[in-house]
Amino acid sequence: MRKFSREAEQIMIERFGKDAIIALSTTENGTPYVRYVNAYYEDGAFYIITHALSNKMKHIKDYPVVAIAGEWFTAHGKGVSLGYFRKKENCVIAEKLKKVFAEWIDNGHTDFDDENTIILRVELTDGLLLSHGTRYEF
Repeated sequence: MRKFSREAEQIMIERFGKDAIIALSTTENGTPYVRYVNAYYEDGAFYIITHALSNKMKHIKDYPVVAIAGEWFTAHGKGVSLGYFRKKENCVIAEKLKKVFAEWIDNGHTDFDDENTIILRVELTDGLLLSHGTRYEF
C-alpha cells in the first residue's frame, strides 16, 4: 500500500482512530454482502472484533479482498484474521481495542472465553479520502 500523506493520516486518525462505524463489504460467489461494523483505524489498517464462524469471515477466508466505506472515505483492503482475541500475539492491539470499544465491549455481546472471538485486520490497499474539498488518494 502507498502510504497516506502526513495530513491525510492525521485526518484518518481523527475520524477513525476511535470507535467508528464503517461499512464492510465481502463477496461470495460474485455476490456482494455489506454490513456495518465497529472498527478502529491505526497505521494503514482497520481492526474489528468479530466471530470466526460469521459469514463475513467465511467470505474472507474464500476471498480476502474487501471494500470499506466510512465518513467521506472509501477503500479496498485485504481481510486478515489475527486469530483469537486473547492470543498472546494480539495482546497489544487487544488492549487498544478494549479501550476504544469500552462503551460496549462488556455488554454481553462479545464472549472473550470463546476462542472464535477474533480480531479481523483490514489492511488497506487503495482508497480515497475526502476532506474540505481535498482528495487524498492512495
